[in-house]
Amino acid sequence: MSDEVYISIITINFNGAKDTCQMIDSLKQFLSAVSYEIIIVDNASLNDEAAFIEEKYPDVKCFRSNKNLGFAGGNNIGISQAKGKYIFLLNNDTYIQDDSILNLAIFLDSNPSIGAVSPKIKFADSDTIQFAGYTPLSKITLRNKLIGFKEADYGQYNEAHASAFLHGAAMMLRRNIMKDVGPMPEIYFLYYEELDWCEQIKKRGFDMWYVPNAQIYHKESSSVGQGSPLRCYYLTRNRLLFAWRNRYGIVRLLSLSYQLIIANPKNILYYCIKRRFDLVKSTFMGIYDFIKMKNKKI
Repeated sequence: MSDEVYISIITINFNGAKDTCQMIDSLKQFLSAVSYEIIIVDNASLNDEAAFIEEKYPDVKCFRSNKNLGFAGGNNIGISQAKGKYIFLLNNDTYIQDDSILNLAIFLDSNPSIGAVSPKIKFADSDTIQFAGYTPLSKITLRNKLIGFKEADYGQYNEAHASAFLHGAAMMLRRNIMKDVGPMPEIYFLYYEELDWCEQIKKRGFDMWYVPNAQIYHKESSSVGQGSPLRCYYLTRNRLLFAWRNRYGIVRLLSLSYQLIIANPKNILYYCIKRRFDLVKSTFMGIYDFIKMKNKKI
C-alpha cells in the first residue's frame, strides 16, 4: 500500500499505561506497509502517563488532559490533532497480530460511499468473536445485538456487510467527513456516545460496514465493573439521552415512556430483591440527571 493511505491511530489512556504500551508494541511490530501516526490522549490519569509513554516512544504523539473528558472528549482531542486520511479509533486494551487492519483503509479507498468501518473483533488470546457487526436498535426499547458475540470463529462471519452501528473499540472513518458529521458527542461521557455518533454518520448519508478481513483482539475492560453504580448510572441516563436525541415525535415519547415506566422500574425492583440499593440510587440519579439535562440544548 502506498503512503497516500495515511492512518491516524488514536487511543485514549486512563490509568492504563501497561495496556497502552502493549498496544503500541503490537502496532509497531506489524504495521510497516503504510505511513501512520499514533496519537495517545491521557485522560487525566492519576500519574502523568502521557509523559511516560512519550519518553518510551518518542515518535508517538502524546497529549494529556488535566480533566477526564470521557471517551468522546478524549477521542475528540486526538481527532483534532490527526493528520491522516483515515482516523482509526482504537481502544488501548486491544492489540493486533498481523497487519490486517490496513484492509480497513483499502476497503474505504475502494468504496467512496462508505464513511466508516469496523474490523472483526475477537476476545484477547482466543478465537472467540466479540463483534461481527451490530443489528439495528429497536425504535422503542433501544435493544440490539452484537452479531457473533461469544461464538467460536469458524469463518461464519467472513463476508463484509453493512452494520447498523460500529464498535467503539475499533472504528476507522474518513477524516474528510468530519465537517459533515461533527465531533463525537461529549454529553454522554461514558456509554452510547459511539452509537449516537454512528447515528450522525448515517443521517449525513454515509454507510457503515463491518470488514472481517481486518482483525483485532480486545481485552475485556475492568475499569467499570458490570455491577458498578457508575455503570448503572450512565447506562440509565444515557439510554434516555439517546432516545431524546435520536427519536422523534410519537416514537420518542414511546421510547422514553418505555424506559421510565417499564425498563427502569423493572431494574429497580430487581436491584431491591438483590439488596443492591447502591444501584437503586444510581438508577434514580440517572433519571433525575436526564430530566435536568433535557431542558437544556442536548
